[in-house]
Amino acid sequence: MLSGAAPWRRFRWYHGQKHYSGSYWSATECGHVIYESRLELARLLFADFDCSVRRIVAQPFLLRAEIGGKVRRHIPDFLLLTGSVPVVVDVKPGVRLQDPRVAFTFAWTEQVVAALGWGYEVWSEPEPVELGNIGFLAGYRRPWLFEPEVLDAVRGSATSGMTVAEVLASISRLPHAVVRAGLLHLLWRQEFVVDMSTRLRSASTLQAA
Repeated sequence: MLSGAAPWRRFRWYHGQKHYSGSYWSATECGHVIYESRLELARLLFADFDCSVRRIVAQPFLLRAEIGGKVRRHIPDFLLLTGSVPVVVDVKPGVRLQDPRVAFTFAWTEQVVAALGWGYEVWSEPEPVELGNIGFLAGYRRPWLFEPEVLDAVRGSATSGMTVAEVLASISRLPHAVVRAGLLHLLWRQEFVVDMSTRLRSASTLQAA
C-alpha cells in the first residue's frame, strides 16, 4: 500500500548544505512527514490544512521510464491521497521551472502519472499572506490540547457573519486565551472559515464551512 510507503531517499543533514531539511508533525498523519526545503515545508502546511487530503506520503516512490532510448528516473516530492484520486506533487521554485531539464522531467512524469488516472501538480511559491495564515493556524493543529467543553462553547456561540473578536467576547465564562486558542483550532479544522487571502485578525469574519 502506498499509504504506508517509506521515503525512497535517505534523509540527510550535513554541514553547509544549501537546502533546509526537517520533519513536520502532520495532523493529517498524526505523525512526522519529512521535507527537504522550506518550499516543501510550505506545501506540507497546505496539504495538512486541506480537508480533502487523507494521507501525506513524502518521496513515495521511484518513477522509471524509457524515453528516447534512455532510462529516466524521478522521485516525486509528495503523494497526497484524497477523497477522489491520488495526487502526485513536485515542488520547485518558480524560477527553476524554465530550466529545460526540469521541464522535461516534469513533462514525462505528468504523462506517467496521468496514465494511472492520477492527478499531478507542480507547486511553486504560494501567496505570502495565505502561507502566513496557514502557518499561524498550524500552531493550533494538535487536537489533544483542546478541551471539548471549550470547543463546544465556541461552536455554540460562533455563527456566520461574526468576527473573531465578537466570538471571543460572546464567551465570558471561560478564559479569553483559552477561547481564542479553541477558535483558532476550529479554524484550522475548517469548521469555520475566513478569507485566507487577507491577514487573519480580530476583525476577520467567520463563515460556516
